[in-house]
Amino acid sequence: MSTLYSSFNAGISGLNANSTRLSVISDNIANSATAGYKRQSVSFQSMILSAGGDAAYMAGGVRSSTMRMIDERGALSSSANPTDLAVNGRGFLPVTSSDQGNTPMMLTTTGAFRPDAQGVLRNEHGLALLGWPANPDGSVGTYSRDTPGGLQPIQINRTQFDSDPTSQIDLRLNLPASATREGASGESHDVTLEYYDPVGSPESLNMRFTPVVPGAGTSNEWNVTITDSASGSVVGEYVMEFDDAPPNAGRMVSVTQPAGGAGAPYDPTTGELAVTVGSQSISLNIGELGDSDSITQMASSFTPVSITKNGSPVQSLLSVQVDPDGMLRGVYDSGLVRAIAQVPLVDVPNPNGLISLDNQAYRVSEASGPMFLWDAGDGPTGDLMGFTREESATDIANELTNMIQTQRAYSSNAKVIQTVDEMLQETTNIKR
Repeated sequence: MSTLYSSFNAGISGLNANSTRLSVISDNIANSATAGYKRQSVSFQSMILSAGGDAAYMAGGVRSSTMRMIDERGALSSSANPTDLAVNGRGFLPVTSSDQGNTPMMLTTTGAFRPDAQGVLRNEHGLALLGWPANPDGSVGTYSRDTPGGLQPIQINRTQFDSDPTSQIDLRLNLPASATREGASGESHDVTLEYYDPVGSPESLNMRFTPVVPGAGTSNEWNVTITDSASGSVVGEYVMEFDDAPPNAGRMVSVTQPAGGAGAPYDPTTGELAVTVGSQSISLNIGELGDSDSITQMASSFTPVSITKNGSPVQSLLSVQVDPDGMLRGVYDSGLVRAIAQVPLVDVPNPNGLISLDNQAYRVSEASGPMFLWDAGDGPTGDLMGFTREESATDIANELTNMIQTQRAYSSNAKVIQTVDEMLQETTNIKR
């Protein structure tokens, strides 16, 4: 009789196990359109109660266990939002539910991140994207890779306005050779070089070229004085000498400074001289010695040829973009593109050991192993994709097939229970 009752218990365990499997299938199908959803998997394990040999066989039945397949990735689909993010490969985005990022870090594989009222990038579930903030010059410092301590919620409006101070000016012009000959008037020639200071205000450098008029012959020399409009002070003093014999007639021979002259020395390898205005250093490129593409001295006319510079006035943030290496950059109305933050990717040895939370978020656990922060695309991690969402990892066709199998198995276990009940009834009828 104990053998018969074990069959009854085995049938009940089969009903329970297949009920669990149907619940998992139902959950997977319900989330077939949930972005970033990781399907649950059910496995069955037999329970052995019989010792074997001549002893009566005792049916142990079956039990079920579930596992979320976090290492499986759904298909990637494009979107119209640059901060819709997904990982093309292994790795997780670091997120947090706190404005300050001081709550335990959570992980996700995708999210539609958009700035909230404070400019913090949050996904559709309110989780803030974490990253390493960039320095004012766009560089990112060095942070520990085995702890999230340096990560901060990325706040876009901190960089709503930015300036791009001028650091380079290229100047090409022609000085009149006749001005350095005996009997010339000694008239100076001025050129104004506009630049932008660190707060985006326009200022200018006045570059005055004064010929050295000899008592006899030709000097081929010019005294150059550079004056800053912001301070009114002289920031550079130089003496330029030109060749007047072929094959280098009209080209610079030397650029020197008078004793105690302002400014940095001319660098013949780069063709640049540097001046300091306030806290800002500006390199003036006037060309290399002996090069035709430089300041020249020819004929009898003063002719500015070209003046180009970098930098821009104060500019407003238009949009952001995310590079495959995880660098989040701001695009400004002047065309400036500057790094705002770097989003690392988190990797763990066993992704399926992560603790599953609501809203497709996960947390590091002992089973997952320790976390490590990688630059996207480095090590085992994939690229970080903007304009992209990860779809659900559910395969509807596979789930429906599993549902049919589960229904058949459930019916068969119910039939076992019915059969055992009928056999017990027959045993009871023996007494009649």
